[in-house]
Amino acid sequence: MNKHAAPGSASAQERMEPAQRHRPRKRFGQHFLRDRSVVARIVAAIAPASADRILEIGPGDGALTAALAGRAQHLHVIEIDRDLAEQLRTRYDPHEVTVEQGDALAVDLRALAGPLRVVGNLPYNISTPLLFRLLAQAECIVDMHFMLQREVVDRMVSAPGHSQYGRLSVMVQHRCTAARLFTVPPGAFAPAPKVESAVVRLTPRPAAELAAVDQETFAAIVTQAFSHRRKTLRNALAPIADAAFLQRLGIDPRLRPENLSFADYRRLAAAAAAPAAAAPLSPPRS
Repeated sequence: MNKHAAPGSASAQERMEPAQRHRPRKRFGQHFLRDRSVVARIVAAIAPASADRILEIGPGDGALTAALAGRAQHLHVIEIDRDLAEQLRTRYDPHEVTVEQGDALAVDLRALAGPLRVVGNLPYNISTPLLFRLLAQAECIVDMHFMLQREVVDRMVSAPGHSQYGRLSVMVQHRCTAARLFTVPPGAFAPAPKVESAVVRLTPRPAAELAAVDQETFAAIVTQAFSHRRKTLRNALAPIADAAFLQRLGIDPRLRPENLSFADYRRLAAAAAAPAAAAPLSPPRS
């Protein structure tokens, strides 16, 4: 028996099964993980340790929660669905698992005891804005393991020059090292989504590596560039930098935004932030 379990609380085996069948709600993008072999692979990838503090986003009916509970110092879960959050509260001792009913897009990691390891089967309909919110708080995070639509993971790990490479690729790779771990078929979920999923590991880069880069300037340049990704850099970055400015940095102005690595965009941001180097930049719209 788990040493933290409250009298009368559910066993680990019982926790693997939903207390009652919950009808998935489309507005929350709910697809519940049912394949225990996939759960086991995710937990093996996370390799939780007894000193870890883990944040799970979107636990749903608790398949991954059950596998993580008791293996870390504390597990904090955020679930937007009131009914599911209440079901989870009845299954766990609050000293072991904190269940918060709320919107993950509003989460403030700085308010939680950390540093945190963040995991989750992210709803496809909010995955990109949620990733950007977490990246902005990466200093609070040890690592992240997420199940996402395969197409999104492909974009996150894509290299320059590939069709999937874009703003998400640059922003993720600037803040983290990213690795796609394995794919998951639709049949692992109920209801089955229409697309394949994939599990990705994101490990935030050291703060010292980012210290020399003004984050607002970097984000503004990347946003400007990929707002005109079919244009050459000379034209895409016209409000920020002319051809001569790019050439001084050793960047061919005839290239397209998808041809530059995150390191190239860092050099652009550093040069643009220098006094009188380029026009002032406005922060990108979220």
